[in-house]
Amino acid sequence: MRLSLPPATAPCPTSNNNSSNNNQSCVSTKSNQPLVLCRCYLKAPKEPFATNSQHQRPFSTTASVFNNSNNKNTSVTGLDSLQTWRRPYHYPSSKSSQEARSLATMPSKPTFQAIPNSISDPATRLQRNLSVVPHHTIKNEIKLRCTEFDHKGNVKTTAGEFLKSDLCQQHGLHARDLRKIDSSFNNQMPVLLVRPEAILVNVGHIRALIKADLVVLFDSFGSTDSYNQSIFIYDLEEKLRMSTSAAGGLPFEFRALEAIFISVISSLQSEMDVLVHFVTKLLAHLEESIDQNKLKELLQYSKKLSQFESKTLLIRDVFVEVLDQDDDLANMYLTEKKQGHPRTEDSHEEIEILLESYLKQVEEIANTVAIVKQQMQSTEEIVNVILGANRNQLLLFELRIAMGTLGMSSGAIIASLYGMNLHNYLETNPHAFAIVGSTALGISMMVFAFCSRKLKMLAKGTT
Repeated sequence: MRLSLPPATAPCPTSNNNSSNNNQSCVSTKSNQPLVLCRCYLKAPKEPFATNSQHQRPFSTTASVFNNSNNKNTSVTGLDSLQTWRRPYHYPSSKSSQEARSLATMPSKPTFQAIPNSISDPATRLQRNLSVVPHHTIKNEIKLRCTEFDHKGNVKTTAGEFLKSDLCQQHGLHARDLRKIDSSFNNQMPVLLVRPEAILVNVGHIRALIKADLVVLFDSFGSTDSYNQSIFIYDLEEKLRMSTSAAGGLPFEFRALEAIFISVISSLQSEMDVLVHFVTKLLAHLEESIDQNKLKELLQYSKKLSQFESKTLLIRDVFVEVLDQDDDLANMYLTEKKQGHPRTEDSHEEIEILLESYLKQVEEIANTVAIVKQQMQSTEEIVNVILGANRNQLLLFELRIAMGTLGMSSGAIIASLYGMNLHNYLETNPHAFAIVGSTALGISMMVFAFCSRKLKMLAKGTT
């Protein structure tokens, strides 16, 4: 906000008329050039205070003023009452005051004092005057429910609620990193993020943060995978309690990753077995007889299988993406990095073998799902062929009926000719009825035979 104050000195409306300071101005300057009010910042307390005292005013204003004449910067400070803040400032009745009144609206009782400022840059001065929102005014900060495991596999915290900002500060993460594993966001993609001090995992039903001596599991309120989560927690405790030598030389973070991958792949395997069982059973029924209800069920399972295949392929892409990054593989050795012995980018054989082994299992699940989908597509094609053949039979039957109708209509032409009330000299002939009837029947049979012959030629693909 830029505000031009009048060049003439305005008496302060807050001062007493009988006071000796009546001739003082709110903003005084030796030059006749106007002062430009750059910006005004307000600071309001949380609760209003009493306003009957001169030292207890709820609003304080701080403004920066730039003098156009000598390019000097001054700071203007003032106090105002909450009750009179919305009333306009009453300037003296002069032409310049009327122009200034049309440009801006000021408090009714400001007490400004021009203080020289040593900062020459207006932008720096404005940045200095920016008010910071108090911490107590921030409400409803995002919380995450977590379960923590120490380096011995013991549970430190069960379903504890932590502020998102506290987690970022404690583990050296950014807010965008926790966004990847926050269950409040729908349709999140699986991800495996490697950070300098932690590994963030969001794969399947597991959202976790792994450090060199700590594992944090993130749980969502009302999670539908509580059963799988409980089994995973039990397996994770067993893995973490194992020593490094007993675990085949795997450090703490790799044991946690292995427990996560085992749980995710077991969940995928169980879900795949259920879908494959129902789909195989349904395809067997459709091979025996085509039922409309079975076809509807096949459509539903086809959608479920497509969703499961998409989820499996996304998890596979997570493994492939990490395996393609040598720096991420080297940074996953958190224990050695904490001990002061970080790995180089070409020294990551252990974690590479671990990831490739579970990648192979995920690919096997994806291949099995692809095979079942091919079987479903083949069955759908066969069903479409059978339904098409049945439809063709119905069309042929309808066409034969139409040909018979055409033949009978052709023979009925003769009967309609003799049905007219005209003399044709055949009324007295005893053989006329037999001759005319046989002729009409012969014409009908000839038309039907001709149409049938043409139909057979079309069925054989000849003309």
